[in-house]
Amino acid sequence: MIKVLIVDDQELFRESLKVVLSVSENIRVTDAVSGVSQALRSAEQERPDVVLMDIRMPGMDGVEGTRLLKKRWPDVKIIVLTTFDDDEYIFGALKNGASGYLLKGSSIAKLSESIRIAYEDGAIITPTVATKVIHQFSHMAQGSSRLQVDKEAVKDISRSEWQIIQTVGGGMSNKEIAQELSLSEGTVRNSISNILFKLGLRDRTQLAIWAVQTGAVNRPL
Repeated sequence: MIKVLIVDDQELFRESLKVVLSVSENIRVTDAVSGVSQALRSAEQERPDVVLMDIRMPGMDGVEGTRLLKKRWPDVKIIVLTTFDDDEYIFGALKNGASGYLLKGSSIAKLSESIRIAYEDGAIITPTVATKVIHQFSHMAQGSSRLQVDKEAVKDISRSEWQIIQTVGGGMSNKEIAQELSLSEGTVRNSISNILFKLGLRDRTQLAIWAVQTGAVNRPL
């Protein structure tokens, strides 16, 4: 059962979403709250797997909410919901660790599917913003602002870990990596955590960017 927390300042929207998702298979809404502060308290008690986060709210917005939730619970998956196709918000949320971005007009079927994809470590980006995200990622990966990793730490990366780094750099989800390398998803998750710890990187997005910047995605094994 996937536990979902809804965060939206519009009462009618969040309560409607709660009702609709309650009939979705293998999804349980743990709470529906109006802001980031309430979300942090609720997450502490309920430990949701996926958070549906409104991007524009009074006080702290969804970008900051994403940062705070991911800082406290790195494994929580966050899907940003908004009526605005706004680059600043999209990139801010993704930079802070959001798993994806959906417009509020998306169908319930699409939303339910996206929750399951995020839960399995996949990424969700609508076609209207996918091209922008790809261009931004390319700019970040190839730009002058390079991620710094200790050279001695790189020497400690094993051959099997290099395989995982390459698949992460190629944009694969944990499920896809497990299938590609004939591993369990649990093994993949643990390996990525170990790699991040060794390299001193924050999350898989930084790992993917580092893999592209350094050419690790094409490194001979």
